[in-house]
Amino acid sequence: MNSIRIGQGYDIHPFKEGRPLVIGGVTFDEPYGLDGHSDADVLTHAICDALLGAAGLPDIGHYFPNTDPKYKNIDSQTLLSEVADTLSERGYEIANIDATLIAEKPKIATRVDEMKNALAASAGVETSQIGIKATTNEGLGSLGCGEGAAAHAVCLLTRQ
Repeated sequence: MNSIRIGQGYDIHPFKEGRPLVIGGVTFDEPYGLDGHSDADVLTHAICDALLGAAGLPDIGHYFPNTDPKYKNIDSQTLLSEVADTLSERGYEIANIDATLIAEKPKIATRVDEMKNALAASAGVETSQIGIKATTNEGLGSLGCGEGAAAHAVCLLTRQ
């Protein structure tokens, strides 16, 4: 019997001057980045949580705690690869991932293909299995004031 599982994930990080800005595995040339224990790649973190949730597993913080020094400034693509391996070991295949970045800055339209390539390579899927969109918060709240970025992700897993 074929099993289909849906997961959703969310992440948010504030901006901080002097850190690299990494979104979806792509580094942007900005004087600020996202603040967090790892590289704070908000899009990739939301995707990891969606994948883990679909499999009924604990969240990203369980597997990669911000109290563990080995994850300090780690590339979140490494985390995504480990999540994909964990799913594969349990018999799951990623059918698709759909994610939305919520941020006033930076504009990502010209970098979406790079993001899809990075995320697909890390997750072990084809780029056609990944959708990435962006929106602003229309000036409302801390995200709308440009204080940080958030991301939502959903995914579909299958298992024979």
